[in-house]
Amino acid sequence: MTPWTDMKKDELERQYSPSCWSHRMSADDVIKAHVAALRQGTERARGLAQTLLNVPYGEGEGEKLDVYIPSTTSLDVPLVIYLHGGYWQFLSKEESGFMAVPLVSKGVVVVAVGYDIAPKGNMDLMVSQVRRSVVSVIQQYSHISGLYLCGHSAGAHLAAMVLSTDWSQYNVTPQIKGAFLVSGIYDLLPILSTYVNEPLKMTEEVAVRNSPSKLVPQLKLSSSSCHIVVAVAQNDSPEFRRQSEDYYKSLEAAGLTVTMEDVPNTDHFNIIEQLINGEYHLTQLLLKMMGKS
Repeated sequence: MTPWTDMKKDELERQYSPSCWSHRMSADDVIKAHVAALRQGTERARGLAQTLLNVPYGEGEGEKLDVYIPSTTSLDVPLVIYLHGGYWQFLSKEESGFMAVPLVSKGVVVVAVGYDIAPKGNMDLMVSQVRRSVVSVIQQYSHISGLYLCGHSAGAHLAAMVLSTDWSQYNVTPQIKGAFLVSGIYDLLPILSTYVNEPLKMTEEVAVRNSPSKLVPQLKLSSSSCHIVVAVAQNDSPEFRRQSEDYYKSLEAAGLTVTMEDVPNTDHFNIIEQLINGEYHLTQLLLKMMGKS
C-alpha cells in the first residue's frame, strides 16, 4: 500500500472516510443506520438500568456524563468509561449508553462521557476534558473494583490520549486495568490535509502533541499495568487498519500488555454497534477481562 505521505488529497480523503468502506450499504445509509442503532441501544439501556444523567465533571456546558448503574449489592463492581466516536465533530453521550445493555446485567457500571465536539471544542480541549472526566469518575466512585476504558474511532484516539496522560498535574493516578481501543486513529498527521480537519483546524504542532503514537513512552509510564486491546474491523479502510497495526506494534515493542483483535465480518460501524450483544466477541472479551464472563 502507498504510504500516506505519497497519497494525493482525494485518496487520503477516501482512506479516512470510513463510510466508503462498508460492504453492507451505501456511505450515507451506513451512517444513518449507525446513529439509529446507537440511539436505540442507548434507549434500551436507559430502560434497563438505573441512570444518573448529565452529571457534571467540570464547569463547561458540555462537561457532563451519564452513568448506567446495575442493580447489585456486590462491592466488586467494575466500571467502564465509554468515549464516543464521530470524528471529534458528531455524536454525543446521548447515543453512547448502548454498551450498558449487556454489562449492567453482569454488575458493571457504564459511564458515557460527553465532550465539546468541534467546532465548539478543539483537540486540546477535548483531550483535557476526557482526562478530567476520568479523574472525576474515580473521585465519585472510589469503591469500584476496576476501571476500564472503551473508545470507538475518535473516541479510541481520546482513550489512548487518556492512557498517555501525565497524571502528576491531576493529584491522582487512575489505575486503569484495561482499555478497548476500537477502530481508532493514533497518528493525526495524515488527516491534517483532509476534510476531517476543516472544523478542527489543527496545526501540525497540535496534531503531533495529540497523537498517541508519539506518546508511547509516556503511556508506558502512566499505564504500564493496563491490558490494552487494539481492535480493528475487517472492512475498515487500509489506512485505518495500518493505524491500528502500527500502534499495536509500537505498544508491543515498548513492552506493554497489548493484544490485537482483527474482528471478522465487521466494518467501522458495526464493530462497535454489536457491543449491545452479550454474545459478541468484543463484549465477551471485555467481560472476561473484568472477571464477569
